[in-house]
Amino acid sequence: MASYSSSYLQRNSIEKCLERLSESVFVGLCKIVGTSEVVSMRRDVVDIREMIINEENTKRGAIEMLSGSFREGFRLGGSDRDFVCWSADYQVIWDESHLQYYNEQNQILIVSDDSDSPPEFTLLWLPNNRKIDIRILFSCVVIKNKLYISSLKCRQIMPSYGIGNPIIHGPCKSGTLHGIIEIDVAHAFHSRSWPPSASSWVSRCRTWPKPHVVHDIVKKGCHFVAIGHSLGNHVDKEWRISFSLAEKQLVYSMNHCQFLIYGLLKLFLEEVINNGLNSEDKILCSYHMKTAVFWAIQQNKISHWSPQNLLQCFWVCFKLILKWVCEGVCPNFLTFDTIPSCHIAGSYMPYSFN
Repeated sequence: MASYSSSYLQRNSIEKCLERLSESVFVGLCKIVGTSEVVSMRRDVVDIREMIINEENTKRGAIEMLSGSFREGFRLGGSDRDFVCWSADYQVIWDESHLQYYNEQNQILIVSDDSDSPPEFTLLWLPNNRKIDIRILFSCVVIKNKLYISSLKCRQIMPSYGIGNPIIHGPCKSGTLHGIIEIDVAHAFHSRSWPPSASSWVSRCRTWPKPHVVHDIVKKGCHFVAIGHSLGNHVDKEWRISFSLAEKQLVYSMNHCQFLIYGLLKLFLEEVINNGLNSEDKILCSYHMKTAVFWAIQQNKISHWSPQNLLQCFWVCFKLILKWVCEGVCPNFLTFDTIPSCHIAGSYMPYSFN
C-alpha cells in the first residue's frame, strides 16, 4: 500500500511539474508568436487592408489575397509574404454540362478537365475566346480543337506586380518588393464551387470546425495555381487545385493554444529539423506542421487544449509527423477520402530524426 501511495505521489508530482512547465512555455510562446489579442489584431489589420484594396481593384476586375504565415497571424523572422492574385472576370466550373446554368455575358467561363491528370491537378480550357485578356490568350495552346490555358506560359507572361528581378519558383513569381520585402506572387483562377474531390470533407466535420465555418469555407470555393504535376502527362499545361482560402479559415478557427502549438512546430521545424539543410534535403515544410494540428484537432486526439497540457499537445502532433515521415506519406486533410495522401520524400529522409 505504501509503495502504491509513493508511486501515485510521484506520478502526480511529475504531472504537476509538466503542467507548470507547459504554462511557462505558453507564456514564452505568447511573447514570441503573440497573445490572442495581438494575433487577432494582426489578422484584422490584414483583412481591413485587403478589403479596401480589393474594393478599388474589383473595379478593374482584379483581386489579391495575402496568404501563408503572415496572413495567419505569424510575424516570425525570415517569413516572406505570399500573395494570390486573380481576375474577377473569370470563373472556373467543374463540368462542361454546367455551362447552361451560367450567363456568359457577365463572366468568362473556364472548364476544368481532370480526366487525364493526377489527383489535385487539372487542365483548364475555354469554351469560347470572346473578351479574353490578351495575356491569357497568348498563354493558350490547342489540344483536340479546344483552347487550353498553359500553366507554364501563364507563369511567364503574367505581370510581376512590382517585384524586382523576379524568378519563377513553383507556381509563383518570387523576389523583393522595394528591395526590402521578400514576396511570392501566384497568379490564379477562382472557382466559387467546392471541389468534388473534397466533398466528403464536409460530412467528416462533426466536431471541428463548427458548421458555420464549414459553410463559409465551402461557399468561398478554391483556386487553381499555375503549376503542373512533375509526373503528369501535361506538366506544362496542368493547374494545381489550391485550398489556401480554406486553410486560412481553418487556422482562424483554432483556439490560441492550438495556434501556439502550430507556431511551436514551425519554430521546431526551422530551428531544429531543417536547420543547416539545403532546400533539396528538406522533406518537411510548414504545410505538414499545419496539417498535423488540423488532424489532431478533428480526430479529438487531445480532449482539452490548454496552457497546462501544451507540451502534451505538441508531442501528440509531433508523433503524427514522425509517423508520416516513417510511412513516407502525409494524409491530405481536405481530400483524404478521394486523395488519401501526398508523398514525403527527400535525399535526407533516412536521417531526418536520428
